[in-house]
Amino acid sequence: MTALDDLVGRHEVPTAAAMEELGHTIGADLVAGDVLILTGLLGAGKTTFTRGLAEGLGVRGPVQSPTFVIARTHPSLVGRAPLVHVDAYRLGSAAELDDLDIDVPGSVVVVEWGRGMAEELADSCWDIELERPVGAAEDAGTPDDELDADLPRIVTITRAGAATAGR
Repeated sequence: MTALDDLVGRHEVPTAAAMEELGHTIGADLVAGDVLILTGLLGAGKTTFTRGLAEGLGVRGPVQSPTFVIARTHPSLVGRAPLVHVDAYRLGSAAELDDLDIDVPGSVVVVEWGRGMAEELADSCWDIELERPVGAAEDAGTPDDELDADLPRIVTITRAGAATAGR
């Protein structure tokens, strides 16, 4: 059983620091071949979560959204698996994701905006949905800098696919 198995379900995460800590807890337990698909609106905390995960995994940073480069590899500083951080927002299909030729068996892979595309990367993956508050302020055109406000987020963790061997 892993930290992710223990965290399956819906959780309120009160602050950005708590989001990083959740990522750190999960990252400390991940191994090569683990695939996490992060889904959520802009500003939901996907990159904040991944920053904590990278710290828990012990990889070189800094971790930033890979929106413009599509994928970044962060080598391990402690002899563990590297982190491949992918942003699938600008990809049109699973075939384009496959064209990136990611070393899934040898890496921990986090795919932002990957739902509907990244499930085929492994027999089993983790679906992590991050929700941020939405409402009247957003409908009125909330400025981008307010999307990162330190407000509670809801994180829902589920396992998709067959159980990973040995996990």
